[in-house]
Amino acid sequence: MEDYDWLILQILYKHKNITKTAQELFTSQPSITKRLHKMEAEFTITIVKRGRRGVHFTPQGEFLAQSADYVLLNLRRIKEKVQNMDTQVAGTLRIGISNYSTKQKLPGILKMFKGENPNVEFQVIPGSSREIYDLVYCGEVHVGFLRGNYNWSGQSHLLFEEPLCVASVDNINLENLPELPRINYHTEHGVKTIIDSWWMENYSSPPRIGIKVDNVDTCREMIINGLGYAILPRLILEHDEQVKKIDIRDKQGKQILRQTWMYYHNETLELNTVDAFVNFIKKLDLE
Repeated sequence: MEDYDWLILQILYKHKNITKTAQELFTSQPSITKRLHKMEAEFTITIVKRGRRGVHFTPQGEFLAQSADYVLLNLRRIKEKVQNMDTQVAGTLRIGISNYSTKQKLPGILKMFKGENPNVEFQVIPGSSREIYDLVYCGEVHVGFLRGNYNWSGQSHLLFEEPLCVASVDNINLENLPELPRINYHTEHGVKTIIDSWWMENYSSPPRIGIKVDNVDTCREMIINGLGYAILPRLILEHDEQVKKIDIRDKQGKQILRQTWMYYHNETLELNTVDAFVNFIKKLDLE
């Protein structure tokens, strides 16, 4: 079997649908079917059976598909080791990112790093902090940028801290917040817990939720259009001068901050590209 065959099995197992698999791999359905038949002939087994709602893996096919992650990961590691025998900084750097603020900063960071290391390519994978943590842990990405503190035994580096603030285009009086329409957005559990705890410490009544949105980008647009206030990281609105912002503080008067970290395994520094990138990030001032 070729590398591409393992990739087909990996993606087909995810979708259980040949059409979606072909679309993700930018190829045709007949091409996927042909390669499946070739794999079945090589192992003298049936890998999948077609049904009205997609494909169903046989026990043998499921074993092969579940082995694809292991095979592809080890093939990638072998290639990286071989490429790393040269002293130049080259190859593909895989980065996981988890939040709005990091996504805003990352293009500029990669541009600067690429300017110093023109032979490096990037694969950027977005996800929640929990998802990025899992990707770093399993070695699917070389480094991960994520929020919060995890029980991490590898290496970590604090990228930046950002204050949480109450934001609105109207004048803000924190005492009146329970009476004002609030825009709620879907965020990770850790951030929600911080905001909820601050609210309960300061108010005896729940917030008046006027609008619920699915992400912080939409929430920002709602704020700018004067549809209510929201509690969110200040960096998200740093270029929106018309928006008034008040940082929230604890009972001791300290700003409530959200931390973003870079996580990586120490052994990945054996790769020239990862070592160069980690050291590059450590020298930057991302505040």
